[in-house]
Amino acid sequence: MTDLTTLGITAIRDGVRDGQFKAREVAEAFNAKVAGARALNAFLVETPDHALAAADAADAARAAGETLKPLAGVPIGMKDLFATKGVATTAASKILEGFVPPYESTVSQNLWNAGAGMLGKLNLDQFAMGSSNETSAFGNVISPWRRPNDTAPLAPGGSSGGSSTAVSAGLAPGATGTDTGGSIRQPAAFTGISGIKPTYGRCSRWGTIAFASSLDQAGPMARDVRDCAIMLEAMAGFDAKDATSLKLDVPNWEAALSADLKGKKVGVPKEYRVDGMPAEIEALWQQGIDWMRDAGAEIVEVSLPHTKYALPAYYIIAPAEASSNLARYDGVRYGLRDLPEGAGLQDMYAATRAAGFGDEVKRRILIGTYVLSAGFYDAYYTQAQKVRTLIARDFERAFGECDVLLTPTAPSAAFALGEKQADPLAMYLNDVFTVPASLAGLPAMSVPGGLDKDGLPLGLQIIGKALDEQGVLNASLAIEQRAGFTARPQAWW
Repeated sequence: MTDLTTLGITAIRDGVRDGQFKAREVAEAFNAKVAGARALNAFLVETPDHALAAADAADAARAAGETLKPLAGVPIGMKDLFATKGVATTAASKILEGFVPPYESTVSQNLWNAGAGMLGKLNLDQFAMGSSNETSAFGNVISPWRRPNDTAPLAPGGSSGGSSTAVSAGLAPGATGTDTGGSIRQPAAFTGISGIKPTYGRCSRWGTIAFASSLDQAGPMARDVRDCAIMLEAMAGFDAKDATSLKLDVPNWEAALSADLKGKKVGVPKEYRVDGMPAEIEALWQQGIDWMRDAGAEIVEVSLPHTKYALPAYYIIAPAEASSNLARYDGVRYGLRDLPEGAGLQDMYAATRAAGFGDEVKRRILIGTYVLSAGFYDAYYTQAQKVRTLIARDFERAFGECDVLLTPTAPSAAFALGEKQADPLAMYLNDVFTVPASLAGLPAMSVPGGLDKDGLPLGLQIIGKALDEQGVLNASLAIEQRAGFTARPQAWW
């Protein structure tokens, strides 16, 4: 029999539905794989019973002749940014160690309602702040990929590094991620999988631990475009508990998938040709342009003139919102409390936050508090918001000339853990291609396009108009079919 852990969401869903195997067999196979791959540190909490219970429900429904739910028999990984009732939720931070939510996030509840089971909670950069999964309070996630003849552990990308490693290593057929400035797309590119950030507001933020509220958006990470479409359909939907949730029906993205781009225009933004771009990234981008032409699309050059300001604007707006959101972690209501002997309230606040937050979180809180302070609010925060408006306007103008945009996902392949940790600015540059779409709230997807000279994955990014997830998925499918990317990491763990 086929190793069930080599199957993606589509194959598992269809196999359970057709009686080729039982959902319980699938859950048992993935549970065993998760337990055997702890060296990767992808999971913070394993929940085999949750996966088995959902599987047994699927098998019972099929035996009774009932119509199966959309994700019946499919076990997934849940990024530890989503509150899960009765299961520890920490955002990979010491300040929330031991916190067990009495409620379920809307995104996770939607997935359970669709029949999915949970294999466990996935590691991440602390409070989703990072590009390499080195800021987790519970240890680095390690990419399943390795350079040839080199045992140096590689970064799986961030912040959704546990999710990307779990899917790439075959520990889960799919996983949830969150994307604030590229945290689904960049790790997907680093590990050779697919991931989509939908339009801001498509997925509810209720019950998702906040980093930057005007940017955070949940999305799926899976082995291919169809699997992402299936999972996103289950995750998305209006939620009255989230004021930013879009009151719109969820399209049937899977049914409308098509790699035929005849009549479509694909824009290539000239400003994304940044100084020092590796030749391999440039070559892959050109290959992607050729694939788009082969799919029937017309290629047009477009201009996004304010792109160069996107990264500095993002690293003002996101820390400012983080500073506000993270003020709630004070040792009073939940999570860590550090109360030195004889301490007063202010001493408790200071001691708790000093002990509970990691260096990168502290750095961003400090930046955010500074740019929101009385003397600097207009000089920094107000200016950054104006730039954000200009960036969104650039996209609107570009989409007057084309249907989707094609860019690289990241400026390099995966780097070694520790390689950029001492230089925050070098780390922040990982988001140079992903941040603009986040600031504009647009749907964007990364799909694997090829390998670099060391045999490591490289990704291509498709950016679409607001609410045009279908256009993004279809263009991504066209790339996927032409790239024929089948490379998988060789198990060493």
